[in-house]
Amino acid sequence: MTKDQIFEFFRRLAEDNPSPETELEYGNAYQLVVAVALSAQATDVGVNKATRALFREVETPQQMLELGEEGLKEHIKTIGLFNSKAKNVIALSQLLVDEYGGEVPDTREDLVRLPGVGRKTANVVLNCWFGQETFAVDTHILRVGNRTGLAKGKTPEQVEAKLEKRVPQPFRLSAHHWLILHGRYICKARTPECWRCPVVDLCSYRKKVLEKPQGR
Repeated sequence: MTKDQIFEFFRRLAEDNPSPETELEYGNAYQLVVAVALSAQATDVGVNKATRALFREVETPQQMLELGEEGLKEHIKTIGLFNSKAKNVIALSQLLVDEYGGEVPDTREDLVRLPGVGRKTANVVLNCWFGQETFAVDTHILRVGNRTGLAKGKTPEQVEAKLEKRVPQPFRLSAHHWLILHGRYICKARTPECWRCPVVDLCSYRKKVLEKPQGR
């Protein structure tokens, strides 16, 4: 994509959804860290179902430690990989209490020190809570970046680096939300719904599905 095409790409996505947000539910920075850590290889819908009752009971790392690993497992047992995720959440909560006064740090370097928190999770927290211009590349953004020609790369890190260079103002703060939602609801993995895509003419994907399949 050219610079002009990239600007128009995000302009249209912004016009369709002026204030995009994560679909994960949370009340504070700590709950956001937990929700994003739980969302790996799980759907936001599934995570929200599990965390609604949990977050009524747990608002701080100390409260999570008081709940304990077994208590946490009871809340999140419907989520994939819940055993290892529970272990990580307890460990990251202990680290926050021991080294950060129970507060979530606002740098990527500190966030990725937390057990179960990788670069993508750190970027989500920095963007959604601290208002930093980061690009949290998940499977949806990896697919959209490559399909459209916006940011091609074989790894999330490569796509993130391309987005860092190419996404213009005033779209940088919300860019990863638009891309995730676009990948989740329109540019789907199996059958992209190109027939209703607002940026179809800017996209370089060669196998566009321009007619809605029968029965959909």
